[in-house]
Amino acid sequence: VQLQASGGGLVQAGGSLRLSCAASGSIFSTNDMGWYRQAPGKQREWVAHITHGGTLSYADSVKGRFTISRDNAKNTVYLQMDSLEPEDTAVYYCSARPIGNQVPRYWGQGTLVTVSS
Repeated sequence: VQLQASGGGLVQAGGSLRLSCAASGSIFSTNDMGWYRQAPGKQREWVAHITHGGTLSYADSVKGRFTISRDNAKNTVYLQMDSLEPEDTAVYYCSARPIGNQVPRYWGQGTLVTVSS
């Protein structure tokens, strides 16, 4: 397994969760990392992105509530999710795309986040 996501679960609205994605060293050192999510009945959507150099970007729907970060020593990318809303309920996927590319090449297996109202 090249990308292993974890940290999903059930949380009440307003609560927090932190997702983790461990990557193989060869992937982490040559790729920008990101998170996507797919809610029931909806298409997968981009959530956040962090380049190899540390530049961050977020979807408008999560800006100000979610924080993406990476630990290069641990080959791990995180998604800290605060002020969660029921609309954040989805399967969250970590991704890796080669530096300079626009399309992810690698995907994690997904971790389910359920936010109850």
